[in-house]
Amino acid sequence: MNEIRKQFPILNQEVNGHPLVYLDSAATSQKPEQVLQVVRKYYDLDNSNVHRGVHTLGNRATDSYEGAREKIRKFINANSTKEIIYTRGTTTSLNTVASGYGRQNIQEGDEIVITYMEHHSNLIPWQQLAKEKNAVLKYIDLEEDGTISLDTVKATITPKTKIVAMTMTSNVLGTINPIKEVAEIAHENGAIIVVDGAQAAPHMPIDVQDLDCDFLAFSGHKMCGPTGIGVLYGKRELLENMEPIEFGGEMIDFVDLYDSTWKELPWKFEGGTPNIAGAIGLGAAIDYLTEIGLEKIINHEHELVAYALQEMEKIDGLHIYGPRDPEKRCGLVTFNLDGVHPHDLATVLDMNGIAIRAGHHCAQPLMKWLNVSATARASFYIYNNKEDIDALVEGLRVAKEYFNDVFE
Repeated sequence: MNEIRKQFPILNQEVNGHPLVYLDSAATSQKPEQVLQVVRKYYDLDNSNVHRGVHTLGNRATDSYEGAREKIRKFINANSTKEIIYTRGTTTSLNTVASGYGRQNIQEGDEIVITYMEHHSNLIPWQQLAKEKNAVLKYIDLEEDGTISLDTVKATITPKTKIVAMTMTSNVLGTINPIKEVAEIAHENGAIIVVDGAQAAPHMPIDVQDLDCDFLAFSGHKMCGPTGIGVLYGKRELLENMEPIEFGGEMIDFVDLYDSTWKELPWKFEGGTPNIAGAIGLGAAIDYLTEIGLEKIINHEHELVAYALQEMEKIDGLHIYGPRDPEKRCGLVTFNLDGVHPHDLATVLDMNGIAIRAGHHCAQPLMKWLNVSATARASFYIYNNKEDIDALVEGLRVAKEYFNDVFE
């Protein structure tokens, strides 16, 4: 894993006179040279629109673009590339399901079930759909350690439930949720399950057929790929029955003055010129992660989390949120330091070259559940090591001493 760090050019720099320690991969990951080269090659040699032309550049661009779709299919073990929709990211993917599927299938009095740990992207679309349809939005209660109990899930999901939407991995608590078991409970009650995989896809193997999820959303920029590209997986029969929510070029079959028909899957959901370089870059990122091995990645992160929890718990006045068992969480630790606002803490750490995240992490209902206004978060990835955690812990001690001196 230490060799991997050398493949990320951005990490070879100093920030404020200190070697960069990047601990904000849950917000966005850095990009390896292998991915940067593929994106540059597209713009240098193959830059052209896809699907439209018959010239050589257009054919090469289309082959790379659709080839990336097949890589994504294999990465999550979907049945067909027709089930792989390119989007701008997780947010767009989830909104597509809420608008395209939800508006067609949710009626007054139906239930939509989510959890308190959802990112706003997997909360607001369902909140707005419930308001529009006069449906009931229900929340699965969390256990004290930030996990969910299947008994609570069974008590919350009822035959009135039509949609269950849940993150696979919390971007605040780090909790890894039992998606396969929740999907089974949802299906037993006649509901579908929509999975926010933004924090899971970069870090662990995902098999949509084994999970039996109906929809899965994730983004490229959190998994070593470019920004502005994401994926919506959906079971083919569900996508076939959904209407597109964006209209224009690329997604049409035939247009008359007063009526139009749509292309077949997956293109009926991909109106307009797509993010071609982003899709090709995501394909390269998947090649990169697959070569390393997702099992190795999650094991590496569990080791880092275990070490981080062990060392951070030695700091008096530091409060850590989420499950204490490293095997139950992904590669992040969210925390607060007594008497120090997270933004101030992040600023002091940045002065020492350490990049973390501070704020509500687009999860304000979860902040309310935790009874805090904001938290600090350190998140790890394949290019991090124990030395990075040592730097964080030392930085936290320096920050604590600094603020103690200021307020004495």
